[in-house]
Amino acid sequence: MDSTNRAGLTPTLRDICFFKMARRSVQMSLPLTSGWGGKRTGAGRPRLAPRPLVPHRPRPVHQASYPEHLTWRCVAGLGSLRGAEVFPAIVAALSAHRAASTAFRVVHFSVQDNHLHLIVEAARGSALRAGAQGLGVRLARAINRALGRRGRVFDDRFHVRALRTPREVRFALVYVLNNFKKHQRLAATRLDPCSSAMWFDGFLELTAASLAARAPVHPPSTWLARVGWRRHGLVSIREAPR
Repeated sequence: MDSTNRAGLTPTLRDICFFKMARRSVQMSLPLTSGWGGKRTGAGRPRLAPRPLVPHRPRPVHQASYPEHLTWRCVAGLGSLRGAEVFPAIVAALSAHRAASTAFRVVHFSVQDNHLHLIVEAARGSALRAGAQGLGVRLARAINRALGRRGRVFDDRFHVRALRTPREVRFALVYVLNNFKKHQRLAATRLDPCSSAMWFDGFLELTAASLAARAPVHPPSTWLARVGWRRHGLVSIREAPR
């Protein structure tokens, strides 16, 4: 039988398998094209938002000793959050959150036309995530009730940045409490009425009101947010964010 196969007559199963394997081992080349597909500039679904969104990547691990600067931005066409109807609803939501949560604490805030800035503290990373998500739902519902609408309020997931040094905390305090000075040039010597500035005891020129039970914010508990930032001097009401 073997001599018959070598002579080119009837092939065996072994010969057939070897022939198929030899054919599969040949790699065909395809010409490169400049058409669809592949990584290139402009590839993927077009971005609909007018600005870059918060990347969906894992957030840095939160440490309880670091305050966090948290920002929410609202969808377009919502109207000003500083209006007479909306801002009291936001304050009420912050007050309700203060009464309900101690693991996730809002210690400072400011409400601008289409976004909110907060300085928060959290006992652990899970408390930061859950607390921010829960507060976001509470705020969205309060804003929708005040405007008599339904639907999405925030256009993206919240952005958060850890404040690891006394200088970073002081910069964040100026940025949050005096943020309206970026938008209102005549506000050099005024406190922002749509913020927690009236309860802040770190202004150079003023004495703050007492943090009574009715205040919508928690008193800071981390060393950085309570006393550490004062190493670089008190905050002036004339300072504007960089």
